[in-house]
Amino acid sequence: MITQKMKYALKALLVLADEAAKDQPEPLTIEQIAKRSGTPKRFLEHILLEVRNAGVIASIRGRSGGYSLIKKPAQISLSELLRTIDGPIAPLPCLSRRAYQRCEDCTDEATCRIRKVFAEVFWSYLVIIESLTLEDMLRQGPEAAQVTAQILGE
Repeated sequence: MITQKMKYALKALLVLADEAAKDQPEPLTIEQIAKRSGTPKRFLEHILLEVRNAGVIASIRGRSGGYSLIKKPAQISLSELLRTIDGPIAPLPCLSRRAYQRCEDCTDEATCRIRKVFAEVFWSYLVIIESLTLEDMLRQGPEAAQVTAQILGE
């Protein structure tokens, strides 16, 4: 599962992407982003700082300042965002590419049945998640969300 923090980050980025798509986009304040995304302002400040440090958004100081996207939505990888906000996405430390650690109780990774099963699931997940961008989420308008909810029985 993704964390609530990641959900807040995605909601904020969707608001910034919607603003960037306007004819004359303007930087948005934390208050505007919080209101439009339904995200608590107190969490948003820290989250936006992390996303800014990752080079996805910029902050502009001053009276007409705020936050804006500096990358196009098609260039914002969901897997990179997940790693930035939530850390490693592998289900086991021995499967992580960037935060690899040998499992303390493992005697032989090559024959570990737990690792083998989770590796198959994880690689399938990676193929999908690494292909997704913020642009894919923007294409999921209200109509697509309703269809998805119906299919999932929600």
